[in-house]
Amino acid sequence: MFEHLRKIDFERLDKTLRNQKADAIPLIELGIHPDIKREITGKPVVTVHEDIQFMRSLGYDFLKVQPRIDLELNRKKAEDESKSTDRSWSSEHDSLVKDWESFEAYPFPKREDINYSRLEEAGKLIPDDMGIIGQYGDIYTSVWETMGFETFSMLMYEEPDLVAEMFRRIGDVIYSMFEVMAQMDFVKVLWYSDDIAYSSGLMVDPDFLREHFFPWLKKIGKLATARNIPFIYHSDGVLYDVMEDILDCGVTALHPLEPISMDIGELKNRYGDKIALCGGIDVDQLARASTDTIRNLTRKYIRIAGKNGGWAAGSSNSITEYMKTENVLAMIETVLKEGSY
Repeated sequence: MFEHLRKIDFERLDKTLRNQKADAIPLIELGIHPDIKREITGKPVVTVHEDIQFMRSLGYDFLKVQPRIDLELNRKKAEDESKSTDRSWSSEHDSLVKDWESFEAYPFPKREDINYSRLEEAGKLIPDDMGIIGQYGDIYTSVWETMGFETFSMLMYEEPDLVAEMFRRIGDVIYSMFEVMAQMDFVKVLWYSDDIAYSSGLMVDPDFLREHFFPWLKKIGKLATARNIPFIYHSDGVLYDVMEDILDCGVTALHPLEPISMDIGELKNRYGDKIALCGGIDVDQLARASTDTIRNLTRKYIRIAGKNGGWAAGSSNSITEYMKTENVLAMIETVLKEGSY
């Protein structure tokens, strides 16, 4: 579709994620919904080969792949027969783990339960001019989702040892994924995602995160540092209170820069010399605005966030099924046409 606009070159993304100036602004997304892929291609995009071809056709220099694991989480589902996937959300009230007895009964996944087959297939198929991003996350999120946020919030104070053990058990399994991915030579970037903030502020006290969450993030960061590959961290919300903690964990790039939470100009001014920035183009605008509005918004980000390099262009979360496909394509096309240095 857009192959004629720019040559694929993973080095472009690699440099940007290291906060260096590349030849042009690269594209990045945490995910693109299957329905959007189908609308663009006219057919489902299912296999690794199809996914690689899809990403290339739009100008992305990478393929993001996750290991597979079954985590029994406390989630409710809203079925939508018109879509290819169901929408789910976490229950605030119900708990799968609420005390030591339910903790002992909970079926924690084991390291040997993790499936890396899609990653291994991607490693065999990826072209030389593209790179693979190994991505997973949600140590913090999995803990509170399993306990239910109300129970989690109370047990932080009433049963701190139980909460700490939840972080240890879940953290150990998810960290092991990154250990394995870091040993795969074809994995060129590690990406950890875990929302710790709302648009109004952090979900919990920063000292709690420093005790239970950031040590895991730092361990993953050390894996990336040892390989000398970029390390992306994704969290929605306002992160100013813990930005120094994030930097201390070896994170080289921050995603997704929700505009309702953090202003892109302020981020660039305060941290543009310390960390690369990824995303930021408002998902609400991508869902509701006109294509002209999206093109102008993208130009604004090219001008502000893209100044002197260190910005990968994309949405302020991921490409969802409710976005206008023409807006997604307008954002991508504007970057490819106007994002060269």
